[in-house]
Amino acid sequence: MRRIYCLFMRNVCLVSALRKSSPCFNVSSSQRGYVICRHSSLNRMSLLKVNVPLSVAPYGIRNFSLITRLVKGILHIRYVVIGTIVGGGLTLSQNVQSWVDKLPDLSWINMDSNMVAQLKDSFRTAADTVTTQKMLLYKKMEDTGWLPKQVKSDLLEWFEDKKTALQDTSLLSMITEPAVFEESPLDEAEKAHERGRNDILQTEMKFQEKIEQLEKENAELRRVLQSQSGKDVKLRKGNESLIDMYSSVLDLLIDYDSSYSTQDHLPRVVVVGDQSSGKTSVLEMIAQARIFPRGSGEMMTRAPVKVTLSDGPYHIAQFRDSQREFDLTSEKELAELRREIELRMLNSVKGGKTVSNEVIGLSVKGPGLPRMVLVDLPGVISTVTTGMAADTKEDILKICKTYLENPNAIILCIQDGSVDAERSNVTELVSSVDPVGKRTILVLTKVDLAEENLTNPDMIKKILQGELFPMKALGYFAVVTGKGNSGDSIDVIRNYEESFFAKSQLFQGSIFSPSQLTTKNMSLAVSKCFWKMVKESIGQQADSFKAVRFNLETEWKNRFPKLRDIDRDELYTRAKTEILDELVQLNATSTAEWETALREKLWETMSSYVFENILISAFVGEKPHTFNTTVDIKLKHWADTQLPRKCVEAGWAVLREQFTRLNVSKKQPEDGWSSCYKPLKEAVIEKALNSHTWNKRALESLRIIQQNALEDRTVPSKACWKDAILFMEDKIKQRLKELEKHSLHDSKTARWLRWSSPSEDELKIQAIADQLKPLLYNISSRNPFIDSDEMIMIRRNVRNNGFEVGEDEVRETWHQLYRVWFLRKSLLTANECQSMFLHHQKGFDEMGDCSSVVLFWRVQRMLHITANALRQQIVSTEVRYLEKEIKEILNEWSHDFQMKRQYLQGAQVELAEKLKQVRVIQEKIEDFIAMLNNESKGSTHVSG
Repeated sequence: MRRIYCLFMRNVCLVSALRKSSPCFNVSSSQRGYVICRHSSLNRMSLLKVNVPLSVAPYGIRNFSLITRLVKGILHIRYVVIGTIVGGGLTLSQNVQSWVDKLPDLSWINMDSNMVAQLKDSFRTAADTVTTQKMLLYKKMEDTGWLPKQVKSDLLEWFEDKKTALQDTSLLSMITEPAVFEESPLDEAEKAHERGRNDILQTEMKFQEKIEQLEKENAELRRVLQSQSGKDVKLRKGNESLIDMYSSVLDLLIDYDSSYSTQDHLPRVVVVGDQSSGKTSVLEMIAQARIFPRGSGEMMTRAPVKVTLSDGPYHIAQFRDSQREFDLTSEKELAELRREIELRMLNSVKGGKTVSNEVIGLSVKGPGLPRMVLVDLPGVISTVTTGMAADTKEDILKICKTYLENPNAIILCIQDGSVDAERSNVTELVSSVDPVGKRTILVLTKVDLAEENLTNPDMIKKILQGELFPMKALGYFAVVTGKGNSGDSIDVIRNYEESFFAKSQLFQGSIFSPSQLTTKNMSLAVSKCFWKMVKESIGQQADSFKAVRFNLETEWKNRFPKLRDIDRDELYTRAKTEILDELVQLNATSTAEWETALREKLWETMSSYVFENILISAFVGEKPHTFNTTVDIKLKHWADTQLPRKCVEAGWAVLREQFTRLNVSKKQPEDGWSSCYKPLKEAVIEKALNSHTWNKRALESLRIIQQNALEDRTVPSKACWKDAILFMEDKIKQRLKELEKHSLHDSKTARWLRWSSPSEDELKIQAIADQLKPLLYNISSRNPFIDSDEMIMIRRNVRNNGFEVGEDEVRETWHQLYRVWFLRKSLLTANECQSMFLHHQKGFDEMGDCSSVVLFWRVQRMLHITANALRQQIVSTEVRYLEKEIKEILNEWSHDFQMKRQYLQGAQVELAEKLKQVRVIQEKIEDFIAMLNNESKGSTHVSG
């Protein structure tokens, strides 16, 4: 224990010596002892409980040596650490330098400060330019109406809202919350723009249809004027060129073929090829103008386009049914021409089809153009794509065969040289109609692309030598019709074509003749072949139509020997003359006939209203003043509301009946033609009558006249009194006949005459009538309605007789019986009032009730005045307006061939029309032959 205690005390002394300099120790000079720091662990020595004061005196020297040894140890550790750090730093630096040496050289990334400054300036300039152009674009869009101010403000507001929303939204919410996309005003504006574009396209198509209709009418007018003026015809023939005359012959043949399902055999150049093979481009190079609409890979040619090329001082284009000339040197008019061609193609496609066989005729004149007629056909396709009709491929083949099967047609077969020969669809079609190749010319397009892309240049040589395709041809040509840019002009393409063939290694050899290259050589060869075909076949065609004319004339003489051949135009003129003559006869109708017919029609229109709504409803008893008051009110309301309109309708009906009666009763001439144009007359009259409207000012004046006539209750003379009584008796008897005719049960005499027994319904109605008659004939005056007590009594009595009836059946039977009873009572009143004129004139109404006679006098007087006013309106105004409307319809239909064909029918009409067309075509061909012979005398051959 003692040893342990000594060791402990030594350690305490050592610790105290080491901590003399610490603030935790406070040495007092008086006590010479140590105070241990409170937070030191040495302060907690309760286990030993040593109370002896500490002292350093006996251990001073030993403590100093310990301190020295501790300091040396600490300094040694410092040197080791410092050395380690320095050595490790040097090693790390060497390793980093080795790594840097292994990296690639990136010194080229360092840019020149001048270059960086220039880039910064260019970026700033570009930003300013974009801002300026944007403001100018906004201003132009506002000026042209494409960007209204409201839309612009909505766009700016939308952008500001989105910017604010992005600033207010945290990044975390943008990541975690699902994105919600809203349609911006810009998208809505684009959709509105697309809808507007579609609406504009539809409107343009409608206007184009109207323009085409008007142009056809103008062409028909010109033809009529030419037929009526021989001098003008000769003058125009002298000014017409050879190719224009030939084109007009083809136009006549097109109309003739469409009417009678025949086919002419006159020569023309038929341009056929696969879709996007370059047909349209070849035609444009020949015409020296970009006249056709284009689309990349899209079907643009939807109908045959007949292009007549001719030499002229100005480069212009004109449709055959239009007078407008398009200047082909103007880009604006070229765009309008392409647009109109596209609209005509779209309008020609009907019935859900994609292509049409309706021919679009176009004439192109210009300096140096070859004279010939070309027909551009829709491109042959191998697959029907989305948006096309299911039978598009068959329709295209049918159209192509129609033109290719013409034995005198020159087939200009266009083949794309940049695609594989195995992908060609048109070569098989051409070889099927012309296996020998005596009228086929093969044109290889896009040879520049073919030379650049093909790995086997021998393929082009084989094509142009006729050794690759399973077809034969008169000639083979290689052309370049574009550089791939639809905006290039014809001059640019021509220069590019010439430079290509001049530099081409493939076409520089002796294998290809220079005459087989370029579009110019090809067009000259086609024109020469065309005129050769025309010379060889035109005589045969003339003889053919001469034979057709002879056959038709012989048929006419045998079938209609006593009739003169009259075409539809002449028949239309004859029908027009008869209709106008009938209008003159309508004016000649007498006044008495007009007024009699008008009074009858007026009473037929208003009789039901007079009896039901005025006379019967005003009869409430034997009180004349009450009856007159009710009648005055009802007549006033009637005249203010529906009476004038009903009278005008009646007057219009009389005018229709009189006009129709003249048309029906007129004796038709026995010339064999009247039955042919009778449907036309009826259709014209019906349309004019249906479209005619009565003068509104006459309606107001008629209302005033009728109001004045109905307000006057004075009967001026005894003769007028008797006329009113006769009128009253006559109209009441007519009304009684109508009611008895529509009676719900037949009398015993009628059943006996028809030898028939009554049905169960008739027995039921008879039982109801037997119960109702005592309510009518046993009293002098009766209310026109049945009250509830009477209804219960009648139904009970009928039930006792074995019939179960409802209230509707009782009221319907009562309605018939009461009116018959009332009218018979009114007849007795009219008979009694024949001698009561003096009493009525002096106002002694207690002697008898003759108010109903006064009512019929007022109605009769109104009828006479209205009939007179309507007659004057008809004769002085309405007939004249009707004549004007009929003339307008006749003039409108005179230019509409479809209307004439619809209403002018008959075997003799069809034969006469066909004979007329054949005569015109034959005469036109003979004139063309004469002009062709005259031209041939001055030159050895006809060339383009």
